[in-house]
Amino acid sequence: MSSIPFDLSKIRAFVLDMDGVVSATVSPIGPDGMPMRTVNVKDGYAMQYAVKQGYTLAVISGGASEAMTQRFHQLGAKHVYMRVSDKAAQLDILCQEAGITPDQIAYIGDDIPDIPIMKLVALPCAPADAAPEVKSIATYISLCDGGYGVVRDVIEQTLRKPLPDDFQAAETVLGYGFIDQIVPRDRQKRMLAQLLTIHEGGKAE
Repeated sequence: MSSIPFDLSKIRAFVLDMDGVVSATVSPIGPDGMPMRTVNVKDGYAMQYAVKQGYTLAVISGGASEAMTQRFHQLGAKHVYMRVSDKAAQLDILCQEAGITPDQIAYIGDDIPDIPIMKLVALPCAPADAAPEVKSIATYISLCDGGYGVVRDVIEQTLRKPLPDDFQAAETVLGYGFIDQIVPRDRQKRMLAQLLTIHEGGKAE
């Protein structure tokens, strides 16, 4: 049973902010001064699963990341808009391009720039760590933080059934190309340091 107080049968599209929703709010800085976004495998699986079920998947973000843009396309998102200063205006463009209306959209946002678009869509949602102003207008506030399952939470409830669990197996995840390596928690700090070294032109130890 869904905990979202809305008739989810009306939803035909999921529109997502990137930073603080798909990606965690805290991330390391790369050598170019730009955030190195995080991804959540469970969110990723839910996104591509929704597309396969016929839902429209879109991203509207004020940030920019070529790597994330590529990932969104790989997951089936045909509408990915980066460096957006007016999200409400971009929503109009999305609706025209995708053939949908605001009353068919679930939007997940976490901060002040998301408020205008959240006031226009049928189902405005927020992660648990969203800004208070965003939470105050959200129809649904997930128990999950941004980057840690909020996307899967909203999609899974909308589809009204649990998503398959086999993607959690390393072989399945690697097979779908969502990750390149599974790193145990006790090795993640060292691995991250090695990746930063490589990005800066050095050699990993």
